[in-house]
Amino acid sequence: MARISIPTSARLPSSLRVDASHPAVAKILGHLSRASLLSVALDWLDEKNLPLATPYLRRSSDQDGADDDEDDDLNPPARSPAELQRLYSRLQARKGSKRDVLDRIIEGDWRQGLSLYQLAMADLQYLHDHPTSQKWSAYRIVPLKTQSADLDQDDAQTAVDKESLTIPRFHPSTFLKALQAQVLPDVKAHYNFDRHKDLPLLLLRIFILDSPYSTSLGLANGSGQSTAGASFDTSRTVYIAFPDASPHIYISKPQTLGTAGFGVGGGGGGESKSLRNLIVEGIPKALSRPRQRVTLKSTNLSTRNLAEILDRRGAARTNCAGGGWSIYADEKAKDTPLDIVALPTPPLSDRGSDEENSNLPETQQRPHKKRDLSPASQGEEPAVKRAKVVAQARFADTARPDDGKGEKSGEDERGWRPNVRLTFHGPHVFAGVRQLVECGIIDGERMPGWMTGEEGVTVGAVRHGRIRGHKGSGV
Repeated sequence: MARISIPTSARLPSSLRVDASHPAVAKILGHLSRASLLSVALDWLDEKNLPLATPYLRRSSDQDGADDDEDDDLNPPARSPAELQRLYSRLQARKGSKRDVLDRIIEGDWRQGLSLYQLAMADLQYLHDHPTSQKWSAYRIVPLKTQSADLDQDDAQTAVDKESLTIPRFHPSTFLKALQAQVLPDVKAHYNFDRHKDLPLLLLRIFILDSPYSTSLGLANGSGQSTAGASFDTSRTVYIAFPDASPHIYISKPQTLGTAGFGVGGGGGGESKSLRNLIVEGIPKALSRPRQRVTLKSTNLSTRNLAEILDRRGAARTNCAGGGWSIYADEKAKDTPLDIVALPTPPLSDRGSDEENSNLPETQQRPHKKRDLSPASQGEEPAVKRAKVVAQARFADTARPDDGKGEKSGEDERGWRPNVRLTFHGPHVFAGVRQLVECGIIDGERMPGWMTGEEGVTVGAVRHGRIRGHKGSGV
């Protein structure tokens, strides 16, 4: 009897398997290194993941010699998951090629197919190995207030409540249930939560399939079922990051698994933009509660460096203490700007102290020992030294070219450069501004504070010859 698949509004189950010969399986696993492949395989064999990543094992009848066909197999099946764990642990201990490990997984231990949960774990491993593979945009969660109390909640006009400090509580299961209600009935999605290994945030991977079926029919490899295969090839993957204790959400640019290539937008920029808009509209509805509506507001901050976007739009002190104020952002530091007894000496106060000391009588002057200059500083002009001191005062220890907060991309190899509208482009904008201050091109003493990253401000405007800044702009 032929199989019957009825379109439903349910999401794709994590146990749903994709055929091992499907090109998407080879693409996802093929982008991992040998060490990452072995690490993911061992994670699949972990006791908590084994129900959703069951490997192909030797049947009990084969142990008695009833069928010796599998003994002649290039990758003979193991008798138990524990035996497979020992096998992959031995592969980790010795050198070898990635192709052998990939063939062992696809043609051997998981020849019956890989579940969507396994592919999600492999995809997340690629994100951990290549932190700049996704382009993230930061959005702020802002509460709304109802302007007309006489109307129903759906018809009432709402506006941003600037006075409210209420942030919605986040429950993963409730959020997914509410988000699934916003998905169109002819589209299926698979969701997978995972905690980031190094950063304090929760990652949600959304795999979107253009198919009304939530069974294996929508995951066919296209042999004899071109429509199902095409729907899988045009599928898209989106990441949503939820930072701890922060009213922000980071959304990645949708990426496709089709022939356009893994790790790129593909499929047309219009489709990616429309999909992002649907997600941006669906997340506030999933986070909202009765009489507690929220919306997402763009912060105009996009980057491939997830650590940098967390530093600028996260919950740490660096979120509102950038530039020269970063000396107080370290939680281990005991200094505070409110301490009037023992304040740290600003770098620019050295010249003023020397001038005041020289005006005193010789008997009252404080003795001071000149510090030996380094060989690199001996040949510098006083103006260059002064510019570096100004840069240290305005930026402190932030905005260094080698601080790991910039982007590493082939298209940014030209380095930092401004265009005629003074819109700063580059892999590390604040580091480029600091270098211009050190070179004396930008007057660091008159520079507005938003150019140093103070208060997390990244936008400033000039109107009628005067800078109209935001908070933290210094004007």
